[in-house]
Amino acid sequence: MRSPRAACSTHLLCSGLYSCPPAAFICAPRLRTKSPLYSHHGSSAEDLATTPPSSLTFPQPPCVSLLLAVHLRLRMLPRSMTSFTLKQDPQDAPLRSSKSQRISKYMAGSAALKCLPGETIQEEAIRVKKCVHYNDGPHYILGTLYCTNYRTAFRTEHPDKDSADEVLFDNDNDIALPCVDRIVAVAGQTKMKAVTAQSNLKFIPEDLLIYFKGFRLMHFQFSNEGLQPQAYKITKAILQYQQKSCPTMKKRNTVLQNVDNKQDGSPVDFPTQLFESYSDWENEIDRLRASAWRVSPVNERCDTSTSLSKYIVVPCKLLDNDLKKTFAHFNQRRVPRWSWHHPGGSDLLRSAGFETNTEPDKENMRSIRSLLFANHSQCVIVDTSDELPSVSDIQLAYGKLRTLCINDPSVMVSDEKWLSNMEGTRWLDHVRLCLKKSSEISIFLGEGKRSVVLQESEDRDLNCLLASLVQVMSDPFVRTISGFQSLVQKEWVSAGHPFLQRINPFKETDKDESPVFVLFLDCIWQLIQQFPSAFEFTESYLLALHDSTFSPFCSSFMRNCQWERIRGCQRQFYSQTYTPLNGWRDIVRDRILLNGDYTVEEEKPTPVTAWQWDLFYDRLRRQQFRNPIYQHKEQPMQNSNGIVDKASKLDAPSQCQMYRLSRGSLVLQSPLLSLKNGTVSKKGARRSQSLENLLDEERQFRANVSPQHSSTDLLQPLCVGPWVRLWKRCYLRCATELQLDLPPPSAAALAKELKSLLEKLKNFHITNSQELNPSLTNQTAGNSFSLSSYG
Repeated sequence: MRSPRAACSTHLLCSGLYSCPPAAFICAPRLRTKSPLYSHHGSSAEDLATTPPSSLTFPQPPCVSLLLAVHLRLRMLPRSMTSFTLKQDPQDAPLRSSKSQRISKYMAGSAALKCLPGETIQEEAIRVKKCVHYNDGPHYILGTLYCTNYRTAFRTEHPDKDSADEVLFDNDNDIALPCVDRIVAVAGQTKMKAVTAQSNLKFIPEDLLIYFKGFRLMHFQFSNEGLQPQAYKITKAILQYQQKSCPTMKKRNTVLQNVDNKQDGSPVDFPTQLFESYSDWENEIDRLRASAWRVSPVNERCDTSTSLSKYIVVPCKLLDNDLKKTFAHFNQRRVPRWSWHHPGGSDLLRSAGFETNTEPDKENMRSIRSLLFANHSQCVIVDTSDELPSVSDIQLAYGKLRTLCINDPSVMVSDEKWLSNMEGTRWLDHVRLCLKKSSEISIFLGEGKRSVVLQESEDRDLNCLLASLVQVMSDPFVRTISGFQSLVQKEWVSAGHPFLQRINPFKETDKDESPVFVLFLDCIWQLIQQFPSAFEFTESYLLALHDSTFSPFCSSFMRNCQWERIRGCQRQFYSQTYTPLNGWRDIVRDRILLNGDYTVEEEKPTPVTAWQWDLFYDRLRRQQFRNPIYQHKEQPMQNSNGIVDKASKLDAPSQCQMYRLSRGSLVLQSPLLSLKNGTVSKKGARRSQSLENLLDEERQFRANVSPQHSSTDLLQPLCVGPWVRLWKRCYLRCATELQLDLPPPSAAALAKELKSLLEKLKNFHITNSQELNPSLTNQTAGNSFSLSSYG
């Protein structure tokens, strides 16, 4: 038996008074209406029947009077316990999933998530607490947790940041889904389960622990105020989209683009040379006053060597036609090329191993000798595989370090065994060897005018590390933020370090995974600890760069070489031993020229690099990148490689000697034999040296350093004993029981505290000089104050 109200509804439908079909009506008890006929949302149909017409908003004429009559007729009918709602058009459904009225009201007063291009919100949970551990205990930050198809994001309930200072991707609160390693759901003190997309979660989690790459952990607590279903839904959403994220994001090429006018017009905090253009290399040559070198465009189309940059620096006397003939004699066609010029006249070069299947003729051998000696009478070959760890050794040590440092409930390590297990990872041994080898090369560069060639089998891993460390130890400009970023671009990004395989952001295969760049950042941290005033950047900057390495939204570390960045990561593997007569052809360009289907395309936005910090960190966070005790030094005037006139610039030295640097000593070798035997031999495992042997080597090494050759700008780190330490702030971020230091205060608070201390010192009067330390009396005499005396 239908109610009078339902009968009236049927009559109105049959009469055509409603423009929608009868199937649009769904009878349900006490359902809230979503009909587009009314904009008085949040009320039931019965409430609408008793609502005065003045409080309702109706569509525009010509049907206003008709609808008003229908409404008045409904008010005259007796009430019923059954009401109807109009089904919403699927095309009008919003992208984000439907939420309750409580969530909608909460979101109206909180900071909504600013989505990336192509990003949609899949699930969200309100009143979530983010747990941050400090040395005075855990701190809880209330906010909203989002799950999108790209990331998980946390936004505070009451943000204290200006809307103009909002970042696209907050590295402190956001997690790119491909970076997630493990998710642990916790309920109470007994239920703890590592969950995956295939897991059957049989309990509602109270805490969610998300471990992701870079030794990082985010700990979230869900509210128990009737919002437990949110915890279950968002956990399942994170698991679901984390599984889909790797192939989806790689296929869609989700590297951020400069599409926002605010981002395009924002000033660059630290200008950086990307070393992707001819002018960048010219500027570097002019900065170092290396007039014996020139920029060659021989690889401008990346057809001579796909892993090298478009432009390389070679001696001025070597012609491009002769240079092209030398590529086939080196692995992956990576010829010797210039990297850095020392103020004393020496030059640092890097090269791949010699191709053993080829036999160069006299002309090619002459060109190879010109590349190696580069206007010098001495050439020192440094085999990076001689004393340094291999790529697989680095990965093995990193895996052990990660297992030890991450607070994994399944791996219990007692306190008395922790230090011995840390030594067993051999990670610090690798750091020590890299620092020691770089220091040796830096000293040899400063002792005379010679060319030092770093030689590695493929010239893409340890050569990047050593070339960077040598320049950091020897060049004060590289210790600035702009100089350091330019160094990473030159020796890592532009030089073709395979970030896509070494970092493995999309988890394709772990066969080639090895964190060589992380080992380099650890070495830089060791230098900062021993020479704190020599660097413009701080540990916070290194941490930000470390975390940016794993971000899939930057083009800097998501490609292997410039050739891949140009072609949008379309990885085509050309044979490195075969070259067509006219070189490799651009098939796309040939099709355009032959078919005549050339169309003018709009200029595409440039990909975002890792150096655009304003996209990932707010202004207060970026202020912590600068070192307040940095002592800036004027750059010394560089020489011009000891060249007197143009004639000597074009003539090679008459007598050339080639040496090999092995364990701190030079061994004279034949040029061709040195090249062929450079990186063929494989070294076996080495036993860890005792502390006494290391100290003896350190004393002998420093005794061999001549005082006249040691420069005040040269950093010579101590590589033994307690001077090489664990980077706790990076590697122990997942260990919740190891409390971290409190966040640094603001600059205004530091200035206020410093002013208060100065006032106290000025008002301090010495009443009993005999009770005071004489050194303190000398420092405070005359109410003088020096910050340097307090370190």
